[in-house]
Amino acid sequence: MTEAGISPLLDGIDLVVFDKDGTLLDFTAMWGGWTRELGRRLDGATRRPVSGDVFAAIGYDPVADRIRPGAPLAIATMGQIEEIVAAVIRRWCPSVAAARRAVETAWFEPDPVATAVPTADLEQLFSRLAASGRRLAIATTDDRRPTETTLRALGLRSYVSALACGDDGIGVKPDPAMVLAVCRAVGVEPGRAAMVGDTPADLSMGRAARLGRVIGVLTGIGAREDLEPLADALLDSVGELLRA
Repeated sequence: MTEAGISPLLDGIDLVVFDKDGTLLDFTAMWGGWTRELGRRLDGATRRPVSGDVFAAIGYDPVADRIRPGAPLAIATMGQIEEIVAAVIRRWCPSVAAARRAVETAWFEPDPVATAVPTADLEQLFSRLAASGRRLAIATTDDRRPTETTLRALGLRSYVSALACGDDGIGVKPDPAMVLAVCRAVGVEPGRAAMVGDTPADLSMGRAARLGRVIGVLTGIGAREDLEPLADALLDSVGELLRA
């Protein structure tokens, strides 16, 4: 029986696992500006036009201001992205030491609060799902510190029962280890859990873990044609998990 105010997509689901960037938060608002600024800093630090090669390597199109689905910027951890950037810079610099200095000078992390633009009324979403008795979790390739900071700033941390992050060392999407870890942490069988995400990696992770529901959202970098073959359903935003 469908509960009042909750989408029937969540019937039989005890745990809802959300991706963060692109699903709960506007991906480009956080990562597009960060990537452009990193490119500017790297050009300055090396005194060479390296930004184009960096953007190509991590999957950013500066003309369209879009991130390519499946690219490192979409699915890699911050540590992995930094390694990729460093490899590009080494090809431009006269020595490994010069490349290391350039990356150290230019590297910075995005402000996890100033760049956090919600894709829906997240406090309403989380509070109503929690009130329905469901547990909530986050599975993101972003690092734990900025993820915790963002959730607290948005007033969401108290609703989240489990958190799996890119620097936890428990696998990277689409490896199912991350979502299976949150299922174990909460004590919910995978068949009673749902994955909600905006990239093929999110949905492939849910499929590989044999979750009870795999739901795509169109607020991030994955297009309909990318997500439809993997999803049980596609939503315009996570807000559609609630019914009026």
